[in-house]
Amino acid sequence: MKALDREILRLALPSILANITVPLVGLVDTAVAGHLHSVAGSSAEFIGGISVVALILNVIYWNFGFLRVSTGGLTAQAFGKSRRILPSEDLSTPGKGQGEGPVACDGRGRSERSERSSEEGSILWRALKLALTISAILLVLGWPLSKLSLLFRSATPGVAILAAQYILIRIWAAPATLSLMALKGWFIGMQDSFSSMITDLTVNLVNIAASIILTLGIGGWQGLGFPGIALGTVIAQWTGFILALAICHFRYRIRVCSGKWPKMGTSTPKNGVLFRKTAENGNKSFFQINADLFVRSLCMTGIYFGYTVLASRSGDILLACANIMMNLLMIFSYFTDGFAYAGEALTGRFIGENNGGMLRAAVRGTFRWSFGVAGIWMLIYWLAGLPLLHLMTDDAVVVDACQQFLPWLVVMPLTGCAAFTWDGIYIGATASKGIRNSMIWAVVAFFAVWFAGRVLPTAGAGAIHLLLGAYFAHLTVRAIYLSIKYKRMIYL
Repeated sequence: MKALDREILRLALPSILANITVPLVGLVDTAVAGHLHSVAGSSAEFIGGISVVALILNVIYWNFGFLRVSTGGLTAQAFGKSRRILPSEDLSTPGKGQGEGPVACDGRGRSERSERSSEEGSILWRALKLALTISAILLVLGWPLSKLSLLFRSATPGVAILAAQYILIRIWAAPATLSLMALKGWFIGMQDSFSSMITDLTVNLVNIAASIILTLGIGGWQGLGFPGIALGTVIAQWTGFILALAICHFRYRIRVCSGKWPKMGTSTPKNGVLFRKTAENGNKSFFQINADLFVRSLCMTGIYFGYTVLASRSGDILLACANIMMNLLMIFSYFTDGFAYAGEALTGRFIGENNGGMLRAAVRGTFRWSFGVAGIWMLIYWLAGLPLLHLMTDDAVVVDACQQFLPWLVVMPLTGCAAFTWDGIYIGATASKGIRNSMIWAVVAFFAVWFAGRVLPTAGAGAIHLLLGAYFAHLTVRAIYLSIKYKRMIYL
């Protein structure tokens, strides 16, 4: 196996392992809520409260995903730049100029390399400051956010009260949750997906354990009931945040401490480098990148929210089918996202190193592995579609209704793989305009297909076929747009 392939796997596999644990948290929270009927009230109310809260918080936090995305791309480029060969470095000695061990250079070279390394720390501090600022706003808005549950007219009063109670507790995890987004992006940018994996696994496992114990109790203690689910998540997020900070301290102390806690508007090379475009790094402003990525997040939220709302018009059985199809597709995305993260880290690194040859090799290698994963999942969906449906539900009526939609799962990974992998590569290149525009066109494609199809006599299952076709169209548009713009926006 080539060295580059080993590097891609080194970066991708930890992310895949961490991603696999993500759905377990939601399953455990739902299962715990489902066992509360013996304590008080109906289990349906508790499960309903969890589902309403999950939708509200996912919409809120998803829109701040740019904290991870922008931090990862900028850090990867800073990492690559710190390894770039300096004019004063001795190139005759193996390993010199590649960031491997001490480099013999004059004072100016050491100063320049030190400044490059401090940029990595400055990016982290800037991202954390932005995360904490947003968190402060969310904490102030905690009570109004809790009232969002009242907008769900179909929810019973009991569900709305439980949802509001959950949000008022869960909101105290906001500083840790948003800071973890920035820290995860920073670890990936530093080519350290292992630390990101350890942090994610810790958060998810603590979440599962704490939610069970705090809700149902242990030994002679009866537990807190429904609030324990929210409190368990708060404890897990803060545990992960403390662990991530500890990793930064013990593993990256020099880089992190050499960075500066930024004063907004400063223009010195160290602190202002991300706020202006320079000939050295070619980066757009830190805020411009995040603004582009925020628009991207809004577009993604619009598509997934629209998917759920439009599917809900077809009745409970077909809504369940639409959700099951999306959940099964998400399982595939957890695997291909690992290679998207690898592409993000390597693209940013080789752009920072100004190494066009390795950049192109990394893009080819990332796609090779990602398409391999897509092919495996296409085969799984084709051969094991029915067993997967039985794994998702034991309701024979729902399983029977879902079978007609299985062909969509077989074709989705082909375009989904390209779209997700290109996202990672563009993120590593901080080509935020391309990502933003691709999602804008993707939203247009999704709703254009939906509304165009509504002209035809589609009802019942036909409406879900149309909805899945619209989702497929959005993936296709993303993949095509980013493929066309690659040479112009990224190619060195």
